[in-house]
Amino acid sequence: MYPLGTANRTLRVAIIGSGPTGFYTADHLFKSNLSVEVCIFEQWPVPFGLIRFGVAPDKQNTKQVTRLFERIARDQRFRFYGNVHIGRDLTVQELGQYFDALVFTHGAESHRRLNVPGEDLPGSYSANEFVGWYNGHPEYRDLNPDLSREAAVVVGNGNVAMDVARMLVRHPDDLAKTDISPYALETLQRNTIRTVYVVGRRGPAQAAFTHPELLELDAGSECQAVVEAAELELNRISENELTTPGAGKRQHVMQVLQDFASASAARKARRRVSFKFQRSPVAIEGDERVEGVRFEHNALTGDAGAQRAEGTGILERIDCGLVVRCIGYRGTAIDGLPFDEGRGVVPNAAGRIVDGPRVLPGLYAAGWIKHGPVGLIATGKKDVASVVAEIHHDVLSLQPCPTPDTAAMEELLAERAIPVVNFDGWKRIDDAEIARGKSAGKPREKFTTVDDMLAAAGL
Repeated sequence: MYPLGTANRTLRVAIIGSGPTGFYTADHLFKSNLSVEVCIFEQWPVPFGLIRFGVAPDKQNTKQVTRLFERIARDQRFRFYGNVHIGRDLTVQELGQYFDALVFTHGAESHRRLNVPGEDLPGSYSANEFVGWYNGHPEYRDLNPDLSREAAVVVGNGNVAMDVARMLVRHPDDLAKTDISPYALETLQRNTIRTVYVVGRRGPAQAAFTHPELLELDAGSECQAVVEAAELELNRISENELTTPGAGKRQHVMQVLQDFASASAARKARRRVSFKFQRSPVAIEGDERVEGVRFEHNALTGDAGAQRAEGTGILERIDCGLVVRCIGYRGTAIDGLPFDEGRGVVPNAAGRIVDGPRVLPGLYAAGWIKHGPVGLIATGKKDVASVVAEIHHDVLSLQPCPTPDTAAMEELLAERAIPVVNFDGWKRIDDAEIARGKSAGKPREKFTTVDDMLAAAGL
């Protein structure tokens, strides 16, 4: 038997998930000294995951990374299988019949919960629901949020919270030039929200958003970012955190927030984003739909870099008609694969998937499904490189798959009547979306149902 990864026996790798981590994994495998074939599987008919369904419509420069992914896809060693749901259309065990190594890169598709009364009231949405709605995700296109009230609350203070707040206060004419879904634009054109409260459980020194995201909130005459000076008061430990090595980004955030506080009285815009810190939601209130959020004020305790928010018993209500919970994403389980429900990740040791103490040979995880939703798109490259290095290290000990035949796998999908979208099919969808957008002066107009995607692919 020939060794895997050589000219006589190519290493066959299946990557589950076609977001940035999936494509970066393929790229690193192609750049290794292994003889390799890579097939990427995606449950939706379209690739690029977070770039398509997570990046805000007004972040077109960020979306340009798909040009790199398209170059990777043109490699003769690459194949794309869209509209194939691993765990349903093909089991993990079946996939292992045709591939020597499986790399799970399907990200964090679900959300963490607040676990407070009223969380599921109409008008209360998780970030992945609301972001998916304005980004044309087939699962959330029918969300139809009511934006007819005066105020909204965004719980959380990371960059996703900034995206959501910005979408709620930007002028619709600006968004009309993006790839925002038409139904979302129509709803935002009727938007009567005047104040978006962004509320975090810890203080400004611990906020996770970055200063460029903050500045974008205050970039136009339509919107003003405001914060009361009292919100920026720091305890001694937080002041120390801002002076430690590596605290430059947080210092920039504090400076921007202080500038907001200084300018709050200088001008009045039509819409405002108001920052509140050291508050935790204890209930989302309303009879038949969201009418407000009850918060408890917090005090910070603990050591520098690990301060915790503890309730003080002081309560405050913010009246609103919309709540978007931006408190973090979590992964979802795939049938036949171990899953850590507590952390929302696939359990692994340095990227090798484990079941209890046992390493599962040939199974790997990378990206957010490996370590949780931490880091930006580009920061995933380092993580991917380490996982590919583990595959390279293991290659001589991997058990070759019993059926190293892509055509046989495709026959199985055909027998099950799965309409598979290959990369040429995606390009037909892509071309059609760009053509639809061109007539409206947009970069593209997305298809937002699976049926429409499949029809555009010619299936």
